[in-house]
Amino acid sequence: MTEQQQFLVPQDQYLKSGIHIGTKFKTKYMEQFIYKTRPDGLSILNLSKIDERIRIAASFLSQYAPEEILIVSRRENAWKSVKAFGKATGIKVITGRYPPGMLTNPSLDIYYESKILLATDSWPDRNAIMDGNKVGIPIMALCDTNNQSNNIDLVIPCNNKGKKSLGLFFFILAKEYLKNRGLIKSDSEFKETVDDFTEE
Repeated sequence: MTEQQQFLVPQDQYLKSGIHIGTKFKTKYMEQFIYKTRPDGLSILNLSKIDERIRIAASFLSQYAPEEILIVSRRENAWKSVKAFGKATGIKVITGRYPPGMLTNPSLDIYYESKILLATDSWPDRNAIMDGNKVGIPIMALCDTNNQSNNIDLVIPCNNKGKKSLGLFFFILAKEYLKNRGLIKSDSEFKETVDDFTEE
């Protein structure tokens, strides 16, 4: 089995989306996921590690029913992707500002009893992550080379700023989640396309 076949999508689909292109800054924690630094100073993430973490995230998420999961995204570039993900999987998504107390205060109308949280960027989504930690649920987050990883149980290394990268990530995650839950048998049964998940 070649490297090419092991990936969840063809390698050039990953490369075209720029899912592996990091930033010029790198945190100590993210160094383990960095493959190399380009001459222009941009860090390049290791594709095999990205692919591996998406698999882990999908299999972890699929242990939960849609109504037990919450996805948050403060970052506008991810809104179309997370909404498409929510539509395809039935999972609750919050785009824009995370409403304080949503996970922690049962007396609020917006209270949501989530059993796991996925954040699209650990910095803008830090309030949701903080609340998730307070109630003790597992936290997964997409982290670029410049992200800190404190309070995160599963770091998914990727370009969490690019529209194409985010579109591809949530497309793959939705498909793998549905497959792992036994709701579809194969990739071909997944009717959505990457474009449905990608902001123009």
